[in-house]
Amino acid sequence: MPIVYVRGYAGNTAGIDKAVTDPFYGFNEGSTHIRIGADDEPSFYQFESPLLRLHLDEGYHILVDGGQELYLATHETIPPDSIWIHRFYDTSASTWGVGPHEFRLETAAQDLLTLIETLKEKSGAPGVHLVAHSMGGLVCRCLIQKIIPDLGHDPADYVGKLFTYGTPHGGIAFDVGFGVLERLRDVTGINGADIFGPERMYHYLTPKALTDPDGPPQSWDARAMPPDRPFAFPLGRVFCLIGTDPTDYEVAHGLSSATVGPRSDGLVQIDNAYVPGAHQAHVHRSHSGSYGLVNSEEGYQNLRRFLFGDCEVDAELVDFHLPERDNTTWQAEVRLSVRGLQIVTHERISAQWCPIQLSESPTGTDDGETCVPLVDTFLNSGLRTGGSGTMRYALHLRILSLHRHDGLLSFNDHLEQTADFDDILVVDVGGGDDPAAMPVLRATWNSTIKGPISDYRPDGGSSTLGDENPADGVWVHHIELPATAAPILGADARIRLTVTPWG
Repeated sequence: MPIVYVRGYAGNTAGIDKAVTDPFYGFNEGSTHIRIGADDEPSFYQFESPLLRLHLDEGYHILVDGGQELYLATHETIPPDSIWIHRFYDTSASTWGVGPHEFRLETAAQDLLTLIETLKEKSGAPGVHLVAHSMGGLVCRCLIQKIIPDLGHDPADYVGKLFTYGTPHGGIAFDVGFGVLERLRDVTGINGADIFGPERMYHYLTPKALTDPDGPPQSWDARAMPPDRPFAFPLGRVFCLIGTDPTDYEVAHGLSSATVGPRSDGLVQIDNAYVPGAHQAHVHRSHSGSYGLVNSEEGYQNLRRFLFGDCEVDAELVDFHLPERDNTTWQAEVRLSVRGLQIVTHERISAQWCPIQLSESPTGTDDGETCVPLVDTFLNSGLRTGGSGTMRYALHLRILSLHRHDGLLSFNDHLEQTADFDDILVVDVGGGDDPAAMPVLRATWNSTIKGPISDYRPDGGSSTLGDENPADGVWVHHIELPATAAPILGADARIRLTVTPWG
C-alpha cells in the first residue's frame, strides 16, 4: 500500500513557515550521534532517515517531480509502493504570498481523506498505511474516528495500518502548576495548542452523532479508540511507539523534563503515548531532536516489522504467584533484542521509568490464570540473518522487589539494580522445510547455554517448541522458567509464546 507520513505540531506561524520549507516535512531527516561503545570509547552511529530507508529496504518510490500535487494531477497511475507527505500546514504558512488560513485539525483530517482517495484511485491499492509523529497521530485518529464515520463509511476501507511516534493520545499534561498551565492553554488556545486538551480532543475524536454538547463525560478517555462504535477501526492495526528519554528533548528544545515529568519523552508522558489495546513498544528515545523517535533506528525497525512483517509474537508471563510479603512491590523489566541490529527494539526498565508492575492486579483468565503481557512484536522472515538462516531474538527478563516501611521505601536490605531473578530467553524462529507452514521455534534460557550466545546453535531435539493449541492459524507454547525463578514466581510460572500470521 502507499505510505502517507503525517507530521507533528509546528506551533506558531514562524514554526509553520519553517516546517513548510522542507519538501518532506522532516521525515527525510536522519541523525548522527555518539554514545559510549565498546572499550568505553565514543561510538559513531548514522541513521539515514525513515523515508530513505523504506526506499532502500522495501523499494518504495519517492515521487515529487516539482510537487506532489503536480505529480498526482499529471499521472493517471502511480505505483502502490510509494511514499507521500500530507502537507497540511502549507495553507497556514505566510511565505507563499497569499493570506494564510488558520490551522484547524479537523480540516487537516478532511484533507488527508482527499489525499487517500486520490492515492487509492491512482494506485489501485485498497488503502494506505498512515505513519504519524506526535500531533500527526491525532490528525489520523480524527480521520479514523470522526471524519470517515460521519460519512457513513468504514475507515478500514481507507487505512490499512496506523503507526504513531510519540503521539499524545491522551493529550499533553504537566507535572507542575496543579493544572493551571493546562487550563490556561485550553482557555486561550495560544498557537492552537488547545488541541492537546480534553475539550478539543473530545470534539475532534467523537462522531457528530455521539458528541455531547456539554463536553466529554467524566469517564471519557482521550486515548481510547472504542471498539464497540459503528465503523470502529481494529485496534490490532494500530501501533504506538513510546519514548522514555526526557533528557535529550530538554537538550534539543530547552523544555525542562521537570515541566512534563520524568516519565515521558520530554513532551508526552508515557501514560498518554498509547492507545489502550493497540500494539506498543517502549524505546529510550526523546520526542524529537538528534535522539528523537522518528529519526532513530529503534523507531524504524519497529515500523518496518509492523508494516511488512509476516508473524506476530506475544510473550506473556502466566500463572505466577508472588511471595506473600507485606509492604513489598514486585516489578518486571524486559528488553527485546534482535540478532543483527545494534539497538534494542523494546525495553521497559525502572531506570527509564517504565517497568512492568507485577504487584498490580494481573489480568485473569476464565480458568483463574494470572497473565501479564511482556512483549508484543512482529517478525519478518525476509530479514533472517546468521548462518542457520533463522531469526534470533533475546528476551531479557528481570524481576525486582522494592520494600516499604511505614509507606516509604526501605533500603536496609536493598542492593541497587540487583534483580531477584535475571535471565535471557533465546528464541530462534524459522528453519522449517515448508515455507507456507507456521515457523519452527526453538528456545532456551541463557543460563543453560555454555559459552557465548553467538556460538549457540539449537539442535532439533528438546529445544524445539511444539504447538499446544489445536486451532488452525494460532501457535502457542508455554516455556518453563529456570528453577531459580520458582521461589519468586512460583513453580507453575511460564512464559507463553503465541504466534499468529500477520500481514
